[in-house]
Amino acid sequence: MLQLAVILPTYNERKNIALMVQRLDAALQGLAWEAVFVDDNSPDGTADEARRIARDDPRIRVIERIGRRGLASAAIEGMCATAAPVVAVMDADGQHDEKLLPQMYEAIAGGEYDVAYASRFAEGASTEAWGRPDRVKASGVANSIARKVTGVDLSDPMSGFFMLKGETLRADAHRLSGVGFKILLDILATVDAPLRVKEFPMNFSARLEGESKLDRTVVFEFLVGLYDKWLGRFIPTRFALFGTVGGLGAVVHLTVLTLVLHLFGADLQVSHYPKETAFIVGQTLAALTAMTFNFVLNNELTYSDKRLRGIGPITRGWLKFAATCAFGMLANIGVSTALVRIGVHTYPAAIAGIILASVWNFALSSKFVWGKY
Repeated sequence: MLQLAVILPTYNERKNIALMVQRLDAALQGLAWEAVFVDDNSPDGTADEARRIARDDPRIRVIERIGRRGLASAAIEGMCATAAPVVAVMDADGQHDEKLLPQMYEAIAGGEYDVAYASRFAEGASTEAWGRPDRVKASGVANSIARKVTGVDLSDPMSGFFMLKGETLRADAHRLSGVGFKILLDILATVDAPLRVKEFPMNFSARLEGESKLDRTVVFEFLVGLYDKWLGRFIPTRFALFGTVGGLGAVVHLTVLTLVLHLFGADLQVSHYPKETAFIVGQTLAALTAMTFNFVLNNELTYSDKRLRGIGPITRGWLKFAATCAFGMLANIGVSTALVRIGVHTYPAAIAGIILASVWNFALSSKFVWGKY
C-alpha cells in the first residue's frame, strides 16, 4: 500500500533525474513510495528522461505542464495528484538531504506532528557544502522578512523541503497563492488551524548537475509572495503587479512627454507650434514608448510564469499587446486632449488618460497576450 509521495518540481533537470531516483531508492528502503516529477515543459527533455525511467519503474510518475510555470504551483499540483496519505516536497537537484525523509515520515505518520521540514539554519544544520555564502546571507535576510510579515516563527520558513499529510494540503489548496512564493511558508501562513511543526537540521549541499535556475526575478517573486499573503485579499496580486508596472510606465510616459514638450517649447509657453499640436505629438510618442516599456516588464515580471521567449514569440506578443492597448491608447489620447482643450493642465490630463486605459489594457492583455490566468 502506497505510503509516501515525493513531489519534485523540475525545470531543466534532465541530468539529475536518474541520480535523484537512485538516491530516493536508497533512502526509502522499507517504505512504499512514489516520486512525482512535475516538469514545466523543460526544453532539455527533463520530462522525457523521467518517462524513460518510469517505463521500468512504476514508482516514477511525470506531470508535464504546458503553458504555465512556477515552483509553488508545481508543488501544489503534484501534491494534489497523488493518492499517497503523506506527501513530501523537495528539489530534484540534490541539494536537499533525502536521508531525512524516513525520519520526517515517522514524525508525520505517527500523528505527533502535522508538518515536518528540513532547516538550513537550525542548530546542527550546515550550509558549508553549498559553497555560496552570498546566497546563505540572502536567504537569512529573506527568512527574517518572511517571519515579520507572516508571523511564521521558524528558523527557515523559506525551506523548500518539507512533508505533511495530503489531506492537510488539499483542505486549503484552493486558498494557496501559488505565485512566486516558497510553498511551505504559503501553507503555514494560510492554514487557519495551528500546525504542529517538527524541525530537522539539514546539511544543505551543492547541486548534483547543472546551474541554478533562479533568475534575476527571484527577489521580485519573493516580494510578490509576501504581498499576496499580506494584501492579496484586498487587491488581486496579478492586477497589483500590472498596476505597479503601469505606474513605472507612467513615469516613462511623463518623462517622454516632458522631453517632447520641451523640444516644442510648449511647456515654457514660448512655442512656435500650437500648444495642442505639441501635446498630441508628445502624448502619442509617450504612449507608444510607455506601452513598449510596460510590455517588456510585464513579460519579465507580472507574467513570469507565462514568459514569452525568443524573437518570434516576443514580436508576436508585442503586436498583440499593442493591438489590445490600441483602444486604450486612443481613449488615453482622446480624453487627455479633450481635457487640455477645456483648460486642464497637461500633466493631470495625461494622468487621467493613463488611468482610463489601464483597466482595459490589463483585462485584454491577460486574456490575449499571456493567456487566461
